[in-house]
Amino acid sequence: MKKVIFKGDIVFTPTKDKFQVHKDSYLISENGKVVKILKQLGNEYNDYSIKDFTDKLIIPGFIDLHLHAPQYNNIGLGLDKELIPWLNTCTFPEEAKFYNVEYAKKTYKQLIRDLWRYGTTSAVIYSSIHKDSTKLLMDLFIDSNMRGYIGKVNMNRNAIPELLEDTKISIEETEEIIFEYKDKSSLVKPIITPRFVPSCTEELMEGLGQLALKYDIPVQSHLSENMSEVKWVKELHPGLPNYSSVYNQYNLFGQTKTIMAHCIYNTEDELELMAKNQVYAAHCVYSNYNLSSGIMPVREFLDREIPVGLGSDISGGNSLSIPSIMCGTVQASKIKWIETNKRLKPLTSSEVFYLGTKGGGSFFGNVGSFEKGYELDCLIIDDSNICDVDKLTLQDRIQKFIYTGDDRNIIERYIHGEKVHKPL
Repeated sequence: MKKVIFKGDIVFTPTKDKFQVHKDSYLISENGKVVKILKQLGNEYNDYSIKDFTDKLIIPGFIDLHLHAPQYNNIGLGLDKELIPWLNTCTFPEEAKFYNVEYAKKTYKQLIRDLWRYGTTSAVIYSSIHKDSTKLLMDLFIDSNMRGYIGKVNMNRNAIPELLEDTKISIEETEEIIFEYKDKSSLVKPIITPRFVPSCTEELMEGLGQLALKYDIPVQSHLSENMSEVKWVKELHPGLPNYSSVYNQYNLFGQTKTIMAHCIYNTEDELELMAKNQVYAAHCVYSNYNLSSGIMPVREFLDREIPVGLGSDISGGNSLSIPSIMCGTVQASKIKWIETNKRLKPLTSSEVFYLGTKGGGSFFGNVGSFEKGYELDCLIIDDSNICDVDKLTLQDRIQKFIYTGDDRNIIERYIHGEKVHKPL
């Protein structure tokens, strides 16, 4: 049994309502799982190894619930466009390049190194339509000891010719990846990934839903990101009441664990269905700004107990940094507060920290907190260059880091209790 103790200033959010802090305390772990937090150690811990991070912050690793790996080279490009023009002129041509495995390898290695650099320990990721490049991305994640759900994108309509799949082959290749990777790694798992309703026929969605149920595989897609997109879905499926009902009809909306990104323009019925099916919403604040999509009413989701996490949405989003996304999320919630005549109150620092750790981490299971039985995924933060650590409370220090720190303050990263060195 591997027994390790982390000593330092421990901060996490068991609930969204407040930080739990333990100044100069000991985080006890066994076999990569949290056991307890103590202020003093007894003799029964004499055979545990101790990692001494006195005066350093120990926080859960960051969780990114939504990003597109093959868009990584496009960060910062085309962001003067709205969603659909951006997809057609910038994104689809770039994703088409990932038939080339060598091109994919170069891009994906850099993405993984940068996720590590920014302290993201768990991520839910879109690959491209290409089977071999998707397998490569999953293998690179496994080699890097990073935690992730990774999905081969499925799409057979309304895209450039290079990205249109044969329906039967798309389903067969998805099943091949599921079968090969569902038990290959404890950290890296497959996820079913219809791009969004406009790019998938009924036949394709039905086949993917059957795979989700057959293998109990989670699902990720997009929902109500843009007003033109919502209108388009209605035109494609006039017999169904709303966007969510299309996914739901094909067992892609909470029948297995499900994430929907954006969720800006959901109707009352859709919110009720998300709450009932416990469908996760991935809030992608920078992408929503950059592509003129709108502001997600996050408070509405939290009040209804719909699970929410944060997403970078590279490359609609322009930053992989979850602390930066936390800042943007609080700022967006303040604008939404004004827009709703102060009906939807702004998010607090503890709430947004929760979304970027335990809120998103719950999609992976017991991830994103330091409660008993949780995975010991953590970051060690040296914030001495941005504040006087002796004069601020731990709550103030974590806020200071979120708003003014950066990846240079992250000095070590751990996943399942193991130190993760710079990958690849």
